[in-house]
Amino acid sequence: MPASRLLIPALALSLLASAGHAQPFDGRVPPESAVAMKSSFAPIVRRTAPAVVNISAKRMVRQQTDPFWQLFGLGVPQNRVAQSLGSGVIVRPDGIVVTNNHVVEGGQEITVALNDRREFPARVLLADPRTDLAILKIDVGTERLPTLQLNETADTQVGDLVLAIGDPFGVGQTVTNGIVSALNRTTDPSGEAGSAYIQTDAAINPGNSGGALVDMDGELIGVNSFILSRSGTSSGVGFAIPAAVVRRVVDTAVGGGQRVVRPWFGARTQSVNSEMARSLGLALPQGAMVADLWPGGAASRAGLRQGDVVLQADGQRIVDAPALSYLINTHKPGDSIPLLVRRANGKDETLTLRAEPPPATPARDERTLSGRNPFDSATVVNLSPAVATELGIDAFTGPGVLVTGIGGGLARGAGLRPGDIVREVNGQKIGAVRDLAAALSQASPVWRITLERNGQTITGTFRS
Repeated sequence: MPASRLLIPALALSLLASAGHAQPFDGRVPPESAVAMKSSFAPIVRRTAPAVVNISAKRMVRQQTDPFWQLFGLGVPQNRVAQSLGSGVIVRPDGIVVTNNHVVEGGQEITVALNDRREFPARVLLADPRTDLAILKIDVGTERLPTLQLNETADTQVGDLVLAIGDPFGVGQTVTNGIVSALNRTTDPSGEAGSAYIQTDAAINPGNSGGALVDMDGELIGVNSFILSRSGTSSGVGFAIPAAVVRRVVDTAVGGGQRVVRPWFGARTQSVNSEMARSLGLALPQGAMVADLWPGGAASRAGLRQGDVVLQADGQRIVDAPALSYLINTHKPGDSIPLLVRRANGKDETLTLRAEPPPATPARDERTLSGRNPFDSATVVNLSPAVATELGIDAFTGPGVLVTGIGGGLARGAGLRPGDIVREVNGQKIGAVRDLAAALSQASPVWRITLERNGQTITGTFRS
C-alpha cells in the first residue's frame, strides 16, 4: 500500500469494527483526527513540481484600425505580437513535454521555462485538436529532466485527493488542492467526440491550462484543460484530460506519427434510459444501446446487432454511450476489446471487438471550388467515417459532401458555413465531390441548393 495514503491505526480499526462500521475499502479513508487534518502535501509537491513547466507562445496577428477612420479610407491594419501563457508537464527525461493544444496553437515562437527558471525553445512534435493536446520537444542535450509518471490505470475514484500544479495568470508556479469531483465527464452527450474528462474542484485558472493534475502517489492522472465559470476564473468546476488519453497522444508523437489514429466503433449508440432498462430487464439504466450499425464496420463484424446493449468493455462497467466511446478511443488499432452485451431477448453474451481505424470510404477528395456559383471559395471534402472522426462529427450523417471552409468569394455571401452537408444542386443528387464539381460546371442563371445543417434540411435559391 502506498505510504502516501492516510491509514487508520490498528487500534482505530478494531474500534470501528466493534462499533459495527465497515472496514475501509482499499486504503481510502477520511482523516481520523485533528492531527491528520494538519498533514502536509509538501512531500508530494517536492517530487512533482520540478516536472511542471511554464509555456509561452508568441504569434503574429493582424490588428484592424479604428472603424471610425476606416469610414474615411484611413488607417492600415497593423501586425502585432500576441502571446499566450500556459503550463506543461515533462513526461520523458529527454525533453518531451505535454500541454494543451490551445496554448500553443498558431504559435511561431514557443518557449518552455523549467521549474529552475531555465528557458528552452520548443518545437511541436504533434498537435491534436480533438483531445486539445500538443506534444513539445526541447533540446536538453544529455541532461535527464525530472518527469511525472503517467497513472493510466482505472483506480482513480471520485473523492480522491488531488493537486493541480500550473502557472495561473503568469504569477509563477502555483499548487492548489481538491478532490476528484467526477469521472468520465463529457461535454458531448452523443458521445461522438469520444472525450471524457476528470472533473475536479481544485482551483484552476487561466494559465493552468496544460498543467498537471496529480494524485497522492505523485503520479499524473490528468492534464488540466478547461473550466466552467461565469466569471472566467475558478468556480470549482475544472476538467482534466485523463492520463490514458495523454499516453496515446504521447506514444504517437514519440513514434513519429503526424496524427492520432483513433479506433472507430462502427455503430451509433445511445445511453440507456429508465424505460429502456425496464424493457430489457436491466436493474439500472446503464449501458450503451446500439441504434445503428455501419455495414462491414468493426461493431458489425464483432457480431453486434441493433438493439444490443453494451454493459461492459474491457471488464469496465459502461454507464452511458460517451463512456463506451471514450474507452474504445483509449485503445490502439489492432487491440481486441471484450464486450459484455445484453441481447434484445434478455440474454447476455460476450463478444470481441477488434479495434480498427475508421474506413476512408469514399476516398478523401478535398478541393477549393471556384466559378460563378454559390460555392466559389468554399472548401469541400467527401464525408467518410475517417473524415468524420478526424473532424469530430457524426459519420452516420454521410455519405455526402462536407463544407470544411469558406474563403472570401461568393460562398460567404451565399451564407454557406463550415459543417454544411451538400445534398442537391439544381435537382442533382450530390454523393461525392466529383458530383458537386460536375453540377457546378454547368452554367446556370439560377442555383437551387439543398443542404443539411445541424440535422435540418435547408433549400435556397441563388442567382448568378
